[in-house]
Amino acid sequence: MKKVIAMEDLDCANCAAKMEKSINKINGVVSCNINFMLQRMTLELGENATDDTLKQISNAVKKIEPDCRLKI
Repeated sequence: MKKVIAMEDLDCANCAAKMEKSINKINGVVSCNINFMLQRMTLELGENATDDTLKQISNAVKKIEPDCRLKI
């Protein structure tokens, strides 16, 4: 399943790259691509993705950049 999520207050491209790397390690995530300029995350989730997967993604974002919010 492909999902596009708007992001708010993503302040640097380096943080976006760190988020991608961290999110791609989460079980259930096939791929994650963050476009810093558009403030948008494109996720491809596998069949084994659960509701907890999105919570883990949100936690990974907050860990790297606490002010960044996902508009799920």
